[in-house]
Amino acid sequence: MSKMFSLLFCMGIAFFANAQCETWIGSPDENAATDAHTIYRGYIKNNDFDNAFESWQQAYDLAPAADGKRDYHMTDGAKIYVHKFKNSSDDAEKKAFAEKVVAFYDQAVDCYKSKGITIEKCGDSQECYDQRISYLRGRQGYDMYYVLNSVYSKNYDVLKEAVDLGGNKVEYIVFDPLAKITVYQYQQGKIDKAQALANYQTLEAIADHNIANNTDFGAAFDQAWAAAKVHYSAIEKEIFDCEFFKNKLKPEYDADPDNKDIIKKVLARLKAQGCDESDPFVQELDRKWKKYAEAANAAMLEEDKLNNPAKYAKKLRQEGDFQGAISYYEKAISKESDNVKKASYLLSVAKIQYSKFNKYSDARNNAREAAKLRPGWGDPYITIGDMYGSSARSCGDDWAQRLAIIAAMEKYEYAKSVDPAAAEEAQSRLNKYYGSLPEKQEGFMRKVTPGQSVKVPCWIGETVKVRFK
Repeated sequence: MSKMFSLLFCMGIAFFANAQCETWIGSPDENAATDAHTIYRGYIKNNDFDNAFESWQQAYDLAPAADGKRDYHMTDGAKIYVHKFKNSSDDAEKKAFAEKVVAFYDQAVDCYKSKGITIEKCGDSQECYDQRISYLRGRQGYDMYYVLNSVYSKNYDVLKEAVDLGGNKVEYIVFDPLAKITVYQYQQGKIDKAQALANYQTLEAIADHNIANNTDFGAAFDQAWAAAKVHYSAIEKEIFDCEFFKNKLKPEYDADPDNKDIIKKVLARLKAQGCDESDPFVQELDRKWKKYAEAANAAMLEEDKLNNPAKYAKKLRQEGDFQGAISYYEKAISKESDNVKKASYLLSVAKIQYSKFNKYSDARNNAREAAKLRPGWGDPYITIGDMYGSSARSCGDDWAQRLAIIAAMEKYEYAKSVDPAAAEEAQSRLNKYYGSLPEKQEGFMRKVTPGQSVKVPCWIGETVKVRFK
């Protein structure tokens, strides 16, 4: 009984396979099938899927495998239903159309596997048939990913079959979706590290082969592989180890051990993957790279100094090389066309000149020039006030020193009047100096009254209006 059941079951499978791969050869409907085929193919070539549908349906119903030498009726059916899917807004309808697309691809693949469709040029070569199946699975996987939004697990299996059967001849269009789905499946725990790594290595080998040997699509493979690697970057630290990268990259280094670009690339990758710095190969690379890096850094520094003198001036100032800072600020000033930036550099020079070298007159000139370039800016006047205040003790007798304080206070007050942003800072300085104003008694002795204009001696040389405590 069981043998009879098995026989009937196998016969059923064979009948189903034959039915889904039925041709028009020897059929009483051969003429109708070929006529319908010719009509709909004309529309398909012009991407007129709507007008193709009726004749295609007739051709497909009469002979799913056409003449048994091509898969047009199935693959064209997939195209037609992709078109229907894209133009439908009904969720239930779209789901049905998506299932149709997948079913047509599956049917075509099954017909090649059962030899219900034969390829004359393939003869008995299974590899030749595998290439066609790989092509179909690649296109199916592409549609499932980019158009149908299929479940990732099913999409993954289709793309994997395309790659496994196609090898170096698989289409580059599978790279991006397979890489992205692989990463997602790994992150979800649906495939393990070994499989994620194996997929990467497979795609890499295919890309390398085609970039080197495929004159028509080498550039496309290069771009596809670059995109795939971007997806893998999310998990690369988890799936790749140091030894993997050493084995992968050492041959490239050995082939050209003095190439600084290769040294840099290999060293960076090994360090990124956590290779121990005591590793002999890492140490060898590190020693070589330091020689190149020192020379390169020196050249880059000189270029940076030339192109960004203000940046370098700030660096020198922070390091305590004030004369060097002034030199580079002056270079920045000579190159700068933006008055706001130029004013900032001038004021930086002024602050260094007075605070580090006691060059008060030069500092004041630069501060005044900064104020001219940027009207309404209070900082230059605060800086001049600071100069006056800090140099007051060297300005002569007690009376002269207190006049210098008045000069400083007038600068702070002016800063407040022109620049609200500077008001708080200027006021804080004023608060410190109110107690240093001259005494009324001293003014009386000198016959000086409040508001009288008096010239400040020493380097300041400004005229101020006297005020008393």
